[in-house]
Amino acid sequence: MTLEPAIRDEWYVVGALAEFGRGETRTRLLGSDLVIEAGSEGDPPSVRESGGRALPVRCRYGYLWTSLGDPAREPPAIPETEETDRRHVVCGSVQVRASGLRIIENFLDMAHFPFVHTDILGAEPHTEVLHYTTEIRRDIDEVWATNCQFFQPQAALSATTGIMTQYQYRVATPHVTMLYKTCPNAANRWDVICLFVQPLEPGLCKVHPVMFLIDDVSRLSDLVGFQQLIFLQDRIILENQRPVLLPLEPKAEIPTRADSSSVAYRRWLKEKGVVYGTTLAA
Repeated sequence: MTLEPAIRDEWYVVGALAEFGRGETRTRLLGSDLVIEAGSEGDPPSVRESGGRALPVRCRYGYLWTSLGDPAREPPAIPETEETDRRHVVCGSVQVRASGLRIIENFLDMAHFPFVHTDILGAEPHTEVLHYTTEIRRDIDEVWATNCQFFQPQAALSATTGIMTQYQYRVATPHVTMLYKTCPNAANRWDVICLFVQPLEPGLCKVHPVMFLIDDVSRLSDLVGFQQLIFLQDRIILENQRPVLLPLEPKAEIPTRADSSSVAYRRWLKEKGVVYGTTLAA
């Protein structure tokens, strides 16, 4: 399969660094079989295609990143990860039978909170998605949604009451997104939740969630369990969406006012010439 530059030349997470303790690990990325060999004497793991071609690697945020192409820049910067009082919570990985682009789009969607994450991220009668701002930031080539807010019965594991949660969404690459949300434990700071999507095939992915939190009370296992609960609820919806791939044709799906971030994301993908994981490739 020929990959368009907008997909081929990006960085992708292929696993948490803790997974590559010794020997070889095999995985897939964008339809290619990869071999990951553990490093020695503090060296990072190496990655090669099964045919032997060595691939570039980076170690960031507790994960191994690689690319099938020639990235023009480094993996997305997340400055909050350098703050020493944050909890670094690696939440495992989940395989999802859906386009990676569908997974990113679902992450941006607030309208499903009361119906999919009932009594956690949303609840009736608080179903309205209030007006928010979306933009494609041309100087950094990212999609942002700001001034987002939604009433949540339990916005985080550490939350003790329902609060009106403030959100910012950031899509840094077609398969990498971050959520900055109200931190119950620190005013004027954000908790950061990231999704690093590893597209195995156009309609099959591994998703690597990770959180960078201000929370020195909750047990690590409880934090991981809370995030996994949320994502497994999403997986049910994602695996039942049709078509499996993301439609980019005009009027293929009719957006509502609440879908402003989805509209901006799809427009950005089309401008970049993305075909992989969309119905344009079918």
